[in-house]
Amino acid sequence: MPRFFSNKRLILLLVGVIVLVALIAFSLKDRQSANLPEKMVKDVVGFGQSLFSKPAHSITGFFDDIDGILNTYEENKTLKARLTEYASTEVELADIKEENERLRKIIDKKDDLRAYDPIQATVISRNPDQWEEKIIVDKGESQGVKLNMAVLTANGLVGKVVLVTPFTSTVELLSTENQNFRVSAMIPGKKDIFGLMEGYDPERGELIMKRIDSGFEVKVGQKVMSSGLGGIFPKGLLIGEVTEVSTDDYGLTKLAYVRPAAEFSMLDHVMIAKRQSATVKGTDDPGTSATEGKDGS
Repeated sequence: MPRFFSNKRLILLLVGVIVLVALIAFSLKDRQSANLPEKMVKDVVGFGQSLFSKPAHSITGFFDDIDGILNTYEENKTLKARLTEYASTEVELADIKEENERLRKIIDKKDDLRAYDPIQATVISRNPDQWEEKIIVDKGESQGVKLNMAVLTANGLVGKVVLVTPFTSTVELLSTENQNFRVSAMIPGKKDIFGLMEGYDPERGELIMKRIDSGFEVKVGQKVMSSGLGGIFPKGLLIGEVTEVSTDDYGLTKLAYVRPAAEFSMLDHVMIAKRQSATVKGTDDPGTSATEGKDGS
């Protein structure tokens, strides 16, 4: 025992450990204020951190700025290339439109399935019980709105007008559970593929395109547009993109799941398409298209 107390270093070590444990235990208590030693230590450590952190932040910020400048340069190059591409596409489109008008005059064709006059409208009401089915907009008969007119956003087709008052219109959305709401649709390609947008899968959040001829090959990623053959919707309005292809219950035709191009739950401003072409007789039934079958109408 005397030897133990004669070893001063060991005693100091043990005392130091005890004091350290006591300080740790004390510091772990829930306290709203620090004692004087803690304040001194925190202030000294904080001052030291600030001395090192500020130059470090300055250096990292400098390199971040350089990286941002380089990224901006690359983005600028990409945007310039896209702008040039857009300009050439716009010129090509204008040339195609001019040629189309010239050819239409030659064959004396007056109707154009793609032609429509947009009526700008704002969503003013939405029933929570029918959030995915109907909306009410602030344009009606006095602005030229009529039943069955197509309604779309900048992204794509969203529905059609089902009720009109002098100053408002009720729009039924493509995401409705109404089985009688059908849209004549097509998948453009070397050979157009026709079908009917008929139904909505709420679990997938996707539309269902049915009655596709089994002889056609439909691929995931293909765009789906309105065909214009139903006599209600103008041709070429984007509906969505194919995500899955399968056969119907009887295996006679194909069906495709289509991711909508428009966001039905986030509608604010819409356009009502006032179709310019003459309406095809017998095709304005809101629950049917012009014809059904392989011709896709």
